[in-house]
Amino acid sequence: MPRVILTITYTIKPEKREEYLSLAREMKEHFSTVRKKNYGIFEGKVKRNQFTELFIADSMEEFEALDDNMDEKSDALLAKLEEYLDGDGMKYNTIVESL
Repeated sequence: MPRVILTITYTIKPEKREEYLSLAREMKEHFSTVRKKNYGIFEGKVKRNQFTELFIADSMEEFEALDDNMDEKSDALLAKLEEYLDGDGMKYNTIVESL
């Protein structure tokens, strides 16, 4: 089965950086440890405060279940994240392994 990668890229407000980094640690803990997802958060090397969240699903079924299996904590973390975003919002990209 092909793996599926979901990326979510956004830029945060510079004045919210420290608050965001605290939230990002909490998100990493929750999605990786509690929800058992292959998940990471990366900052752009060139553009400060631009972050990309990366989910790697082992199958299309696992990918499609990402939204369906959200818990209250996940929803609360994402709601908090939205407070830190600049005006450009989030950009989503999904790629499927082909080989």
